[in-house]
Amino acid sequence: MTADKHSTPGSEPVPASSTAGERRSAAEAEVVDIVSRLIRFDTTNTGDPETLNPERPCAEWVAEQLHEAGYETTYVESGGPGRGNVFARLPGADPARGALMIHGHLDVVPAEPADWSVHPFSGAVEDGYVWGRGAIDMKDMVGMTIALARQFKREGTVPPRDLVFAFLADEEAGGKYGSHWLVENRPDLFEGVTEAIGEVGGFSLTVPRPDGTDRRLYLVETAEKGIAWMKLTAKARAGHGSFLHEDNAVTYLAEAVSRLGRHRFPLVLTESVEQFLAAVGEETGLDLSPESPDLEGTLAKLGSISRIIGATLRDTANPTMLRAGYKANVIPQTAEAVVDCRVLPGRQEAFEKEVDALLGPDVTREWVTKLDSYETTFDGDLVDAMNDALLSQDPGARTVPYMLSGGTDAKAFAKLGIRCFGFAPLQLPPELDFASLFHGVDERVPVDALRFGTRVLGELLRRC
Repeated sequence: MTADKHSTPGSEPVPASSTAGERRSAAEAEVVDIVSRLIRFDTTNTGDPETLNPERPCAEWVAEQLHEAGYETTYVESGGPGRGNVFARLPGADPARGALMIHGHLDVVPAEPADWSVHPFSGAVEDGYVWGRGAIDMKDMVGMTIALARQFKREGTVPPRDLVFAFLADEEAGGKYGSHWLVENRPDLFEGVTEAIGEVGGFSLTVPRPDGTDRRLYLVETAEKGIAWMKLTAKARAGHGSFLHEDNAVTYLAEAVSRLGRHRFPLVLTESVEQFLAAVGEETGLDLSPESPDLEGTLAKLGSISRIIGATLRDTANPTMLRAGYKANVIPQTAEAVVDCRVLPGRQEAFEKEVDALLGPDVTREWVTKLDSYETTFDGDLVDAMNDALLSQDPGARTVPYMLSGGTDAKAFAKLGIRCFGFAPLQLPPELDFASLFHGVDERVPVDALRFGTRVLGELLRRC
Protein backbone atom coordinates (compact mmCIF):
# COMPACT_ATOMS: atom_id res chain seq x y z
CA MET A 1 0.00 0.00 0.00
CA THR A 2 1.32 3.41 -0.93
CA ALA A 3 0.07 6.42 0.96
CA ASP A 4 0.32 10.18 0.96
CA LYS A 5 0.09 10.01 4.74
CA HIS A 6 1.24 7.25 7.08
CA SER A 7 -1.50 4.67 7.63
CA THR A 8 -1.88 1.56 9.74
CA PRO A 9 -3.83 -1.44 8.43
CA GLY A 10 -7.23 -2.10 9.96
CA SER A 11 -8.56 -5.34 11.41
CA GLU A 12 -7.86 -8.78 10.00
CA PRO A 13 -8.64 -9.51 6.34
CA VAL A 14 -11.64 -11.51 5.24
CA PRO A 15 -10.34 -15.08 4.76
CA ALA A 16 -9.90 -16.36 1.23
CA SER A 17 -11.75 -19.39 -0.13
CA SER A 18 -9.56 -22.47 -0.42
CA THR A 19 -10.83 -24.68 -3.25
CA ALA A 20 -11.16 -24.00 -6.96
CA GLY A 21 -14.95 -24.38 -6.78
CA GLU A 22 -15.16 -21.89 -3.94
CA ARG A 23 -12.85 -19.43 -5.71
CA ARG A 24 -15.22 -19.23 -8.66
CA SER A 25 -17.87 -17.78 -6.35
CA ALA A 26 -15.59 -16.29 -3.71
CA ALA A 27 -17.04 -12.78 -4.10
CA GLU A 28 -20.61 -13.99 -3.68
CA ALA A 29 -19.60 -16.13 -0.71
CA GLU A 30 -17.94 -13.33 1.26
CA VAL A 31 -19.92 -10.23 0.26
CA VAL A 32 -22.40 -10.45 3.15
CA ASP A 33 -19.60 -10.61 5.71
CA ILE A 34 -17.74 -7.73 4.06
CA VAL A 35 -20.83 -5.49 4.07
CA SER A 36 -21.51 -6.37 7.70
CA ARG A 37 -17.94 -5.48 8.67
CA LEU A 38 -18.11 -2.19 6.76
CA ILE A 39 -21.26 -1.18 8.62
CA ARG A 40 -19.52 -1.79 11.96
CA PHE A 41 -17.22 1.14 11.19
CA ASP A 42 -19.10 4.20 12.45
CA THR A 43 -18.29 6.67 9.69
CA THR A 44 -21.04 9.15 10.61
CA ASN A 45 -20.71 12.36 8.62
CA THR A 46 -22.50 15.21 10.38
CA GLY A 47 -20.98 17.79 8.05
CA ASP A 48 -19.23 19.33 11.06
CA PRO A 49 -15.49 18.56 11.42
CA GLU A 50 -15.87 18.74 15.21
CA THR A 51 -18.51 16.02 15.47
CA LEU A 52 -18.08 13.67 12.49
CA ASN A 53 -16.33 10.30 12.64
CA PRO A 54 -13.53 10.33 10.03
CA GLU A 55 -13.43 7.63 7.37
CA ARG A 56 -9.78 6.72 7.97
CA PRO A 57 -10.27 3.49 10.04
CA CYS A 58 -12.73 2.13 7.49
CA ALA A 59 -10.59 3.24 4.54
CA GLU A 60 -7.53 1.53 5.97
CA TRP A 61 -9.49 -1.68 6.49
CA VAL A 62 -10.63 -1.51 2.85
CA ALA A 63 -7.02 -1.00 1.75
CA GLU A 64 -5.97 -4.01 3.79
CA GLN A 65 -8.60 -6.23 2.12
CA LEU A 66 -7.29 -5.21 -1.28
CA HIS A 67 -3.63 -5.42 -0.29
CA GLU A 68 -4.16 -8.92 1.11
CA ALA A 69 -5.49 -10.01 -2.30
CA GLY A 70 -2.43 -8.60 -4.07
CA TYR A 71 -3.30 -5.01 -4.98
CA GLU A 72 -1.08 -1.99 -4.65
CA THR A 73 -3.35 0.60 -3.04
CA THR A 74 -3.09 4.33 -2.58
CA TYR A 75 -4.47 5.99 0.55
CA VAL A 76 -5.15 9.72 0.36
CA GLU A 77 -6.59 12.11 2.93
CA SER A 78 -8.74 14.77 1.32
CA GLY A 79 -9.03 18.21 2.80
CA GLY A 80 -8.77 17.28 6.45
CA PRO A 81 -7.22 14.81 8.89
CA GLY A 82 -8.77 11.37 8.79
CA ARG A 83 -10.83 11.93 5.62
CA GLY A 84 -9.59 8.70 4.08
CA ASN A 85 -9.87 7.63 0.44
CA VAL A 86 -8.50 4.46 -1.17
CA PHE A 87 -7.69 3.77 -4.82
CA ALA A 88 -6.58 0.60 -6.61
CA ARG A 89 -6.27 -0.31 -10.28
CA LEU A 90 -6.65 -3.66 -12.06
CA PRO A 91 -4.99 -3.58 -15.52
CA GLY A 92 -7.15 -4.64 -18.45
CA ALA A 93 -6.51 -6.42 -21.72
CA ASP A 94 -6.60 -3.22 -23.80
CA PRO A 95 -4.62 -0.40 -22.19
CA ALA A 96 -5.60 1.90 -25.07
CA ARG A 97 -9.23 1.86 -23.97
CA GLY A 98 -10.44 4.31 -21.36
CA ALA A 99 -10.62 2.92 -17.85
CA LEU A 100 -13.86 2.25 -15.98
CA MET A 101 -14.05 3.55 -12.40
CA ILE A 102 -16.19 1.77 -9.82
CA HIS A 103 -16.70 4.18 -6.93
CA GLY A 104 -18.42 4.18 -3.57
CA HIS A 105 -18.41 6.38 -0.49
CA LEU A 106 -17.50 5.21 3.00
CA ASP A 107 -19.31 7.87 5.04
CA VAL A 108 -22.91 7.61 6.24
CA VAL A 109 -25.53 9.97 7.64
CA PRO A 110 -26.19 10.03 11.41
CA ALA A 111 -28.44 7.44 13.06
CA GLU A 112 -30.14 7.50 16.48
CA PRO A 113 -29.80 4.00 18.02
CA ALA A 114 -32.94 4.39 20.17
CA ASP A 115 -35.07 4.59 17.02
CA TRP A 116 -33.78 1.36 15.47
CA SER A 117 -34.78 -2.30 15.82
CA VAL A 118 -31.06 -3.20 15.91
CA HIS A 119 -28.05 -1.02 16.67
CA PRO A 120 -27.36 0.97 13.48
CA PHE A 121 -23.65 0.09 13.56
CA SER A 122 -24.03 -3.59 14.44
CA GLY A 123 -24.03 -4.90 10.88
CA ALA A 124 -26.48 -7.53 12.11
CA VAL A 125 -27.42 -10.30 9.70
CA GLU A 126 -30.97 -11.24 10.62
CA ASP A 127 -34.20 -12.29 8.89
CA GLY A 128 -32.53 -12.39 5.49
CA TYR A 129 -31.15 -8.84 5.69
CA VAL A 130 -27.92 -7.06 6.59
CA TRP A 131 -28.98 -4.24 8.92
CA GLY A 132 -27.32 -0.94 9.69
CA ARG A 133 -26.57 2.59 8.64
CA GLY A 134 -25.05 2.48 5.18
CA ALA A 135 -26.54 -0.90 4.24
CA ILE A 136 -27.93 0.62 1.02
CA ASP A 137 -26.22 4.02 1.09
CA MET A 138 -23.78 2.73 0.15
CA LYS A 139 -21.73 0.08 1.90
CA ASP A 140 -23.61 -2.57 -0.07
CA MET A 141 -21.98 -1.42 -3.31
CA VAL A 142 -18.64 -0.91 -1.54
CA GLY A 143 -18.83 -4.47 -0.24
CA MET A 144 -19.70 -5.93 -3.64
CA THR A 145 -16.83 -4.01 -5.21
CA ILE A 146 -14.28 -5.18 -2.63
CA ALA A 147 -15.43 -8.80 -2.93
CA LEU A 148 -15.16 -8.77 -6.72
CA ALA A 149 -11.84 -6.93 -6.75
CA ARG A 150 -10.39 -9.59 -4.42
CA GLN A 151 -11.75 -12.45 -6.50
CA PHE A 152 -10.53 -10.99 -9.79
CA LYS A 153 -7.01 -10.50 -8.43
CA ARG A 154 -6.74 -13.96 -6.94
CA GLU A 155 -8.09 -15.68 -10.05
CA GLY A 156 -5.95 -13.63 -12.41
CA THR A 157 -8.99 -12.19 -14.18
CA VAL A 158 -8.04 -9.70 -16.89
CA PRO A 159 -10.99 -7.40 -17.66
CA PRO A 160 -11.43 -5.89 -21.14
CA ARG A 161 -10.07 -2.56 -19.90
CA ASP A 162 -8.50 -1.10 -16.77
CA LEU A 163 -10.71 -1.01 -13.70
CA VAL A 164 -10.15 1.71 -11.11
CA PHE A 165 -11.64 1.01 -7.68
CA ALA A 166 -12.28 4.15 -5.64
CA PHE A 167 -13.56 4.31 -2.04
CA LEU A 168 -14.28 7.85 -0.99
CA ALA A 169 -14.91 10.23 1.90
CA ASP A 170 -17.50 12.97 2.52
CA GLU A 171 -20.17 12.19 -0.08
CA GLU A 172 -22.96 12.70 2.46
CA ALA A 173 -21.89 16.32 2.99
CA GLY A 174 -21.58 17.11 -0.72
CA GLY A 175 -18.07 15.78 -1.35
CA LYS A 176 -16.22 19.03 -0.63
CA TYR A 177 -13.70 17.04 1.41
CA GLY A 178 -13.96 13.96 -0.77
CA SER A 179 -14.59 13.62 -4.50
CA HIS A 180 -14.50 17.35 -5.32
CA TRP A 181 -11.26 17.83 -3.36
CA LEU A 182 -9.71 14.84 -5.14
CA VAL A 183 -10.75 16.05 -8.59
CA GLU A 184 -9.28 19.48 -7.93
CA ASN A 185 -6.13 18.40 -6.07
CA ARG A 186 -5.36 14.87 -7.27
CA PRO A 187 -6.57 14.52 -10.87
CA ASP A 188 -3.73 12.03 -11.42
CA LEU A 189 -5.78 9.44 -9.51
CA PHE A 190 -8.33 9.48 -12.36
CA GLU A 191 -5.83 9.24 -15.20
CA GLY A 192 -7.32 7.46 -18.20
CA VAL A 193 -10.80 7.08 -16.67
CA THR A 194 -13.54 7.77 -19.23
CA GLU A 195 -16.59 6.17 -17.59
CA ALA A 196 -17.74 5.45 -14.05
CA ILE A 197 -20.43 3.59 -12.14
CA GLY A 198 -21.62 4.20 -8.59
CA GLU A 199 -24.85 4.89 -6.74
CA VAL A 200 -27.95 5.13 -7.09
CA GLY A 201 -29.14 2.73 -9.78
CA GLY A 202 -29.34 -0.86 -10.94
CA PHE A 203 -32.04 -1.71 -8.38
CA SER A 204 -35.23 -3.44 -9.42
CA LEU A 205 -38.73 -1.97 -9.57
CA THR A 206 -41.52 -4.53 -9.95
CA VAL A 207 -44.49 -3.15 -11.89
CA PRO A 208 -47.85 -4.77 -12.70
CA ARG A 209 -48.73 -5.52 -16.32
CA PRO A 210 -52.22 -5.37 -17.80
CA ASP A 211 -52.34 -9.18 -18.16
CA GLY A 212 -51.95 -9.64 -14.41
CA THR A 213 -48.27 -10.57 -14.45
CA ASP A 214 -45.38 -8.52 -13.08
CA ARG A 215 -42.25 -7.19 -14.79
CA ARG A 216 -38.98 -6.31 -13.12
CA LEU A 217 -37.45 -3.10 -14.38
CA TYR A 218 -33.91 -2.19 -13.39
CA LEU A 219 -33.36 1.55 -13.07
CA VAL A 220 -30.03 2.87 -14.34
CA GLU A 221 -29.26 6.40 -13.22
CA THR A 222 -28.36 8.58 -16.19
CA ALA A 223 -29.08 12.00 -14.66
CA GLU A 224 -29.07 13.96 -11.40
CA LYS A 225 -30.69 17.20 -10.41
CA GLY A 226 -28.40 20.03 -9.37
CA ILE A 227 -27.96 20.70 -5.65
CA ALA A 228 -28.14 24.36 -4.66
CA TRP A 229 -28.40 25.27 -0.99
CA MET A 230 -29.41 28.90 -0.85
CA LYS A 231 -29.08 31.38 2.03
CA LEU A 232 -31.72 34.12 2.16
CA THR A 233 -31.15 37.35 4.10
CA ALA A 234 -33.52 40.16 4.98
CA LYS A 235 -32.28 43.37 6.61
CA ALA A 236 -34.33 46.18 8.08
CA ARG A 237 -34.36 48.62 11.00
CA ALA A 238 -33.90 47.18 14.48
CA GLY A 239 -36.17 48.41 17.25
CA HIS A 240 -38.18 47.81 20.38
CA GLY A 241 -40.75 45.04 20.17
CA SER A 242 -43.48 47.20 21.69
CA PHE A 243 -43.43 49.86 18.94
CA LEU A 244 -45.33 49.93 15.67
CA HIS A 245 -42.79 48.56 13.22
CA GLU A 246 -43.69 48.01 9.57
CA ASP A 247 -40.04 47.73 8.48
CA ASN A 248 -39.36 44.26 9.96
CA ALA A 249 -36.69 41.85 8.67
CA VAL A 250 -38.48 38.83 10.16
CA THR A 251 -41.70 39.72 8.37
CA TYR A 252 -39.93 40.28 5.04
CA LEU A 253 -38.13 36.96 5.32
CA ALA A 254 -41.16 34.99 6.50
CA GLU A 255 -43.28 36.26 3.62
CA ALA A 256 -40.61 35.45 1.05
CA VAL A 257 -39.98 31.98 2.49
CA SER A 258 -43.70 31.26 2.47
CA ARG A 259 -44.05 32.30 -1.18
CA LEU A 260 -41.08 30.22 -2.20
CA GLY A 261 -42.03 27.17 -0.15
CA ARG A 262 -45.56 27.07 -1.58
CA HIS A 263 -44.53 27.76 -5.17
CA ARG A 264 -44.92 25.02 -7.77
CA PHE A 265 -42.28 25.21 -10.49
CA PRO A 266 -43.29 24.26 -14.05
CA LEU A 267 -43.39 20.68 -15.28
CA VAL A 268 -40.25 20.00 -17.36
CA LEU A 269 -39.47 16.51 -18.65
CA THR A 270 -35.84 15.82 -19.53
CA GLU A 271 -34.78 12.99 -21.84
CA SER A 272 -34.03 10.60 -18.95
CA VAL A 273 -37.39 11.21 -17.31
CA GLU A 274 -39.32 10.93 -20.58
CA GLN A 275 -37.62 7.61 -21.35
CA PHE A 276 -38.42 6.26 -17.89
CA LEU A 277 -42.06 7.30 -18.09
CA ALA A 278 -42.42 5.84 -21.59
CA ALA A 279 -40.96 2.48 -20.52
CA VAL A 280 -43.14 2.22 -17.42
CA GLY A 281 -46.17 3.26 -19.45
CA GLU A 282 -45.46 0.50 -21.99
CA GLU A 283 -45.21 -2.12 -19.25
CA THR A 284 -48.15 -1.05 -17.09
CA GLY A 285 -50.57 0.50 -19.54
CA LEU A 286 -50.68 3.64 -17.38
CA ASP A 287 -50.86 7.00 -19.14
CA LEU A 288 -47.53 8.54 -18.18
CA SER A 289 -47.17 10.65 -21.29
CA PRO A 290 -46.39 14.38 -21.06
CA GLU A 291 -49.96 15.00 -22.23
CA SER A 292 -51.48 13.00 -19.35
CA PRO A 293 -54.15 15.06 -17.54
CA ASP A 294 -52.87 13.84 -14.17
CA LEU A 295 -49.27 12.72 -14.67
CA GLU A 296 -48.24 13.03 -11.03
CA GLY A 297 -51.38 11.34 -9.75
CA THR A 298 -50.86 8.43 -12.12
CA LEU A 299 -47.19 8.21 -11.19
CA ALA A 300 -48.18 7.80 -7.52
CA LYS A 301 -49.69 4.42 -8.41
CA LEU A 302 -46.13 3.06 -8.71
CA GLY A 303 -45.68 3.25 -4.94
CA SER A 304 -42.70 4.55 -3.03
CA ILE A 305 -40.49 5.04 -6.11
CA SER A 306 -42.90 7.80 -7.16
CA ARG A 307 -41.38 10.02 -4.46
CA ILE A 308 -38.03 9.94 -6.27
CA ILE A 309 -39.42 10.10 -9.80
CA GLY A 310 -42.03 12.71 -8.90
CA ALA A 311 -39.29 15.03 -7.66
CA THR A 312 -37.61 14.90 -11.09
CA LEU A 313 -40.59 16.34 -12.95
CA ARG A 314 -39.92 19.89 -11.82
CA ASP A 315 -37.48 22.05 -9.86
CA THR A 316 -37.97 22.23 -6.10
CA ALA A 317 -37.10 24.78 -3.41
CA ASN A 318 -37.77 23.61 0.13
CA PRO A 319 -37.08 25.91 3.13
CA THR A 320 -35.16 23.96 5.77
CA MET A 321 -33.68 26.44 8.28
CA LEU A 322 -34.67 29.78 9.86
CA ARG A 323 -32.68 32.10 12.13
CA ALA A 324 -33.56 35.53 13.51
CA GLY A 325 -33.48 37.52 16.70
CA TYR A 326 -31.84 37.18 20.11
CA LYS A 327 -34.45 38.52 22.55
CA ALA A 328 -38.25 38.47 22.72
CA ASN A 329 -38.68 42.25 22.85
CA VAL A 330 -36.05 43.21 20.27
CA ILE A 331 -36.90 43.42 16.57
CA PRO A 332 -33.72 42.15 14.89
CA GLN A 333 -31.92 43.92 12.10
CA THR A 334 -31.30 40.68 10.20
CA ALA A 335 -33.22 37.47 9.51
CA GLU A 336 -31.87 34.47 7.60
CA ALA A 337 -33.16 31.26 6.04
CA VAL A 338 -31.70 28.31 4.16
CA VAL A 339 -33.51 26.71 1.24
CA ASP A 340 -32.65 23.34 -0.32
CA CYS A 341 -33.00 23.82 -4.10
CA ARG A 342 -32.85 20.95 -6.59
CA VAL A 343 -32.65 22.06 -10.20
CA LEU A 344 -33.24 20.09 -13.39
CA PRO A 345 -30.58 19.93 -16.13
CA GLY A 346 -30.73 23.03 -18.30
CA ARG A 347 -32.97 24.93 -15.90
CA GLN A 348 -30.53 26.89 -13.70
CA GLU A 349 -30.94 30.32 -15.33
CA ALA A 350 -34.74 30.08 -15.58
CA PHE A 351 -34.90 28.75 -12.02
CA GLU A 352 -32.96 31.71 -10.62
CA LYS A 353 -35.17 34.22 -12.42
CA GLU A 354 -38.26 32.55 -11.01
CA VAL A 355 -36.80 32.53 -7.49
CA ASP A 356 -35.84 36.21 -7.65
CA ALA A 357 -39.37 37.16 -8.66
CA LEU A 358 -40.76 35.24 -5.69
CA LEU A 359 -38.31 36.69 -3.16
CA GLY A 360 -38.98 40.32 -4.03
CA PRO A 361 -36.78 43.37 -3.37
CA ASP A 362 -36.41 42.99 0.41
CA VAL A 363 -34.61 39.64 0.46
CA THR A 364 -31.19 38.81 -1.00
CA ARG A 365 -29.85 35.36 -1.81
CA GLU A 366 -26.47 33.64 -2.02
CA TRP A 367 -25.41 30.06 -2.72
CA VAL A 368 -24.04 28.14 0.24
CA THR A 369 -23.49 25.05 -1.92
CA LYS A 370 -23.96 24.86 -5.66
CA LEU A 371 -23.35 21.61 -7.52
CA ASP A 372 -24.39 21.36 -11.15
CA SER A 373 -26.96 18.97 -12.53
CA TYR A 374 -25.79 16.11 -14.74
CA GLU A 375 -27.30 14.07 -17.57
CA THR A 376 -25.95 11.57 -20.07
CA THR A 377 -27.63 9.44 -22.71
CA PHE A 378 -28.83 5.87 -22.25
CA ASP A 379 -26.71 4.26 -24.95
CA GLY A 380 -23.26 2.96 -25.75
CA ASP A 381 -21.19 -0.14 -25.03
CA LEU A 382 -21.30 0.26 -21.25
CA VAL A 383 -25.10 0.50 -21.22
CA ASP A 384 -25.27 -2.59 -23.45
CA ALA A 385 -22.98 -4.41 -21.02
CA MET A 386 -25.17 -3.42 -18.06
CA ASN A 387 -28.22 -4.78 -19.86
CA ASP A 388 -26.46 -8.03 -20.79
CA ALA A 389 -25.17 -8.51 -17.24
CA LEU A 390 -28.65 -8.13 -15.78
CA LEU A 391 -30.24 -10.41 -18.38
CA SER A 392 -27.65 -13.07 -17.59
CA GLN A 393 -29.06 -13.28 -14.05
CA ASP A 394 -32.68 -12.21 -14.65
CA PRO A 395 -33.70 -13.11 -18.24
CA GLY A 396 -37.07 -11.37 -17.97
CA ALA A 397 -35.57 -8.05 -16.87
CA ARG A 398 -35.66 -4.70 -18.63
CA THR A 399 -33.25 -1.85 -18.01
CA VAL A 400 -34.58 1.71 -18.10
CA PRO A 401 -32.92 5.09 -17.46
CA TYR A 402 -34.04 7.45 -14.74
CA MET A 403 -33.04 10.68 -13.01
CA LEU A 404 -32.03 10.83 -9.35
CA SER A 405 -33.64 13.65 -7.40
CA GLY A 406 -30.57 13.88 -5.14
CA GLY A 407 -26.88 13.95 -5.94
CA THR A 408 -23.79 11.73 -5.84
CA ASP A 409 -20.03 11.92 -6.35
CA ALA A 410 -20.73 11.73 -10.08
CA LYS A 411 -21.08 15.52 -10.01
CA ALA A 412 -17.39 15.82 -9.23
CA PHE A 413 -16.21 13.27 -11.78
CA ALA A 414 -18.24 14.89 -14.53
CA LYS A 415 -15.90 17.89 -14.21
CA LEU A 416 -13.16 15.68 -15.66
CA GLY A 417 -15.33 14.67 -18.61
CA ILE A 418 -16.03 11.24 -17.11
CA ARG A 419 -19.35 9.75 -18.24
CA CYS A 420 -21.17 8.60 -15.12
CA PHE A 421 -23.96 6.13 -14.39
CA GLY A 422 -25.65 4.92 -11.23
CA PHE A 423 -25.41 1.13 -11.24
CA ALA A 424 -25.33 -0.72 -7.91
CA PRO A 425 -27.44 -3.75 -8.92
CA LEU A 426 -29.95 -5.23 -6.45
CA GLN A 427 -32.93 -7.47 -7.08
CA LEU A 428 -35.41 -6.31 -4.45
CA PRO A 429 -38.57 -7.89 -3.00
CA PRO A 430 -41.58 -6.11 -4.57
CA GLU A 431 -42.98 -5.27 -1.13
CA LEU A 432 -39.82 -3.57 0.14
CA ASP A 433 -40.15 0.22 0.44
CA PHE A 434 -36.67 0.81 -0.92
CA ALA A 435 -36.90 4.59 -1.23
CA SER A 436 -37.74 4.99 2.48
CA LEU A 437 -34.56 3.17 3.53
CA PHE A 438 -32.23 5.90 2.22
CA HIS A 439 -31.27 7.85 5.36
CA GLY A 440 -34.18 6.11 7.11
CA VAL A 441 -34.60 4.11 10.31
CA ASP A 442 -33.87 0.35 10.09
CA GLU A 443 -31.87 0.71 6.88
CA ARG A 444 -31.17 -2.78 5.55
CA VAL A 445 -30.32 -4.70 2.39
CA PRO A 446 -31.55 -8.21 1.51
CA VAL A 447 -28.85 -10.87 1.65
CA ASP A 448 -30.15 -12.40 -1.59
CA ALA A 449 -30.02 -8.98 -3.25
CA LEU A 450 -26.37 -8.58 -2.28
CA ARG A 451 -25.48 -11.94 -3.78
CA PHE A 452 -27.50 -11.22 -6.92
CA GLY A 453 -25.84 -7.81 -7.25
CA THR A 454 -22.40 -9.34 -6.88
CA ARG A 455 -23.12 -11.76 -9.72
CA VAL A 456 -24.45 -8.99 -11.96
CA LEU A 457 -21.61 -6.60 -11.18
CA GLY A 458 -19.11 -9.38 -11.80
CA GLU A 459 -20.65 -10.07 -15.21
CA LEU A 460 -20.55 -6.36 -16.06
CA LEU A 461 -16.89 -5.95 -15.16
CA ARG A 462 -16.01 -8.98 -17.29
CA ARG A 463 -17.98 -7.58 -20.26
CA CYS A 464 -17.32 -3.83 -20.02
